[in-house]
This record gives sequence, C-alpha cells and structure tokens, in this order.
Amino acid sequence: MNRYLFAITVSLILLMGIQRADTIAQSPDYEKYGNIATTVIRAEYPGKTVQNYKYMGRKQIDDRQVLDSFQYKVRVNKKTVIITVQVAHDVKNDRLLNLSVTEQLQQ
Repeated sequence: MNRYLFAITVSLILLMGIQRADTIAQSPDYEKYGNIATTVIRAEYPGKTVQNYKYMGRKQIDDRQVLDSFQYKVRVNKKTVIITVQVAHDVKNDRLLNLSVTEQLQQ
C-alpha cells in the first residue's frame, strides 16, 4: 500500500512540475522586444524615472513581419514625456528589423 501511495505522490509532483514549467515557458511573444524597448528608453533617458510602461499592441505588416508598440511615460525636467517605441520584427526567424522612438509632451 505504501508503494502505491508513494508512486501516486511522486507522479503528482512530477505532473505539477511539468505544468509549472509549461506555464513559465508561455511568456508573451512580445516580451523580448519589450525588454529591448525598455533598454533603449533607459539608455536615452539615463537617471530619469520611467513612470509607466504599456504594451500598445501588434499590427501585422505582412505574412512574416509585425510591428509591436510600447508606450512609456518618463519624467524629464518636471514634465511628463510620452515615448512610443515601435519595434518591427520577423516572426518566422525572430529577428529585429527596425526600431523607432517618438516622443511628445503630455498635455
């Protein structure tokens, strides 16, 4: 009886571990490019506080290319600047194609 209980317990632990690993592996596919965008913002505005970060969505350019947009609010000289980073990348080979940064003062 103890062997069966032990086998069931081990099986459950292994199944829970597989499920947890599967959950961890399912990070959003835009996360890599969000990290790149954040690195660019920190390099462009060193020492400034990034107040807000928001994923704005994805636009399909063609069958291989997409454009992910990220928006940041950064405090610069007592004014809030809204910065949009657009990252074009190839979804088939996961390569960055273009990155653009635009900024505007918050009204």
